[in-house]
Amino acid sequence: MPDRGSEQILLVDDNPTNLQVLFKTLEGSGYRLLAARDGEAALYTARRARPSLILLDVMMPGMDGFEVCERLKEDPDTADIAVIFLSALTDSQSKVHGLAIGGVDYIAKPFQTDEVLARVRTHIKIQRLERALARRNSELEDENQQILNAVDEGIIGMDVTGRVTSMNAQAAAITGWPASDCVGESFSLLQLFPDDEALNQSLGLLCEGGVGLRKEHVSITTRSGRIAPVAVSGSPRSEGGAVLVLRDISEWLQDQYALEQAREEMDTQRQHLAHIERLSTGGEMAAGIAHEVNQPLTAVTNYARVAQRLLNDLPADKRLKMDDVLTKIATQAERAAAVIQRMRSYVKKPSGGRQVLDLNAVLEDVLALAEVDSRVNSIPVELKAGANLPAIFADEVQLQQVALNLIRNAMESTANAGNSNAVEVSTYLEGGMVCFRVKDFGAGMAPEIEAQLFSPFVSSKEGGMGIGLSVSKSIMQGHGGDIRFQANPDGGAIFSCEFPVHH
Repeated sequence: MPDRGSEQILLVDDNPTNLQVLFKTLEGSGYRLLAARDGEAALYTARRARPSLILLDVMMPGMDGFEVCERLKEDPDTADIAVIFLSALTDSQSKVHGLAIGGVDYIAKPFQTDEVLARVRTHIKIQRLERALARRNSELEDENQQILNAVDEGIIGMDVTGRVTSMNAQAAAITGWPASDCVGESFSLLQLFPDDEALNQSLGLLCEGGVGLRKEHVSITTRSGRIAPVAVSGSPRSEGGAVLVLRDISEWLQDQYALEQAREEMDTQRQHLAHIERLSTGGEMAAGIAHEVNQPLTAVTNYARVAQRLLNDLPADKRLKMDDVLTKIATQAERAAAVIQRMRSYVKKPSGGRQVLDLNAVLEDVLALAEVDSRVNSIPVELKAGANLPAIFADEVQLQQVALNLIRNAMESTANAGNSNAVEVSTYLEGGMVCFRVKDFGAGMAPEIEAQLFSPFVSSKEGGMGIGLSVSKSIMQGHGGDIRFQANPDGGAIFSCEFPVHH
């Protein structure tokens, strides 16, 4: 099996968060991962590194993914690199255009981890087979060079009458006829093509009329009766007669079969992944509906039956009860409608966006998310919430992403340093900005790391990709704030994040 470490995959996306997700998806697959943030960088890296595969985002500023693919295919040095498009554009026109300009596949965003891994592995496998097939085809087409260098082909010389004048050892091995039994005899006596009248006529024209012959795939019958696949080519000689070349193509056919098998496997995996996704989503939705809707609908039924009994007799003293029962029916029906609305929201594409948030409340949710890591590292996390903090206007998911990344890094650093001190998370108001700080008691940062801490792909952790802090800084600056680092006087690191006050 080829060493995956020697195969490179280039990830191209202008969104740092998407790059981070792709790196995390593929980091354990054994391939070498490269990254580019725009089209120009992608072309430069592709020409320099010659990766086996490119995962290419379509919607990028400046040069989009389709133009990048077209320029890759125009360059002979990069034309054979496989390109898989990544895009939220799921219309047929976009997909057809991407495949028409040279893409091998199209993955819709948001993508599933298993789907990305399966498609990457399948296309890497196809790439290997296609390159092996291309090498073999090149060998088959370069007849003269093959004869001069390795003499792997069977070469049979014939005169104008069709009698065998010479035969090399490889020809004897392919046909099963030794040269001593063939030289001086008519070629037709070998009966290599007993049922192919057209080919036998072409052989006669080759020797008598000097008409060239070439067949990429024919079957010969050897002396022992075995059927063998060969490529046949015949060239007339200036002095009369011809040279017939037989080439064993069994290995080429095996490569072709393996390529078809890989393509079928890719189609099967794509269908299985789609089926699994539908079953998973359908199961979750069905379970949620059954659980949430069952109780309110049961209550609706019960209250309706009570209402039916009361309808038979409506004296004045019972009208108030009837009104109360009907009010409860309406309440339970609204509950059921709310459940259905939540399920509809689930299947819709999330709109995202910013909203007015309480920083303390968001960090309390983040600490709940970090509880598992806290137990694994045996490092507690303490929240010192500032009182009467103004609200902020931010994307809650991105804010949670930044805070969770800093807290997990702090716990790992503290645990690796052998400390059991709690990671301190505090919120406060400073200089008109709403801030939170994460303090750890780890080993701190080396000076060379500290100088470029927020640069992409720079990490102080062994095996780390150096994307988290770079993405966090981009998120904070996108919110009109910033993230800063300072050394902890008691040992460790302190990261501070600030947001503008929302007015």
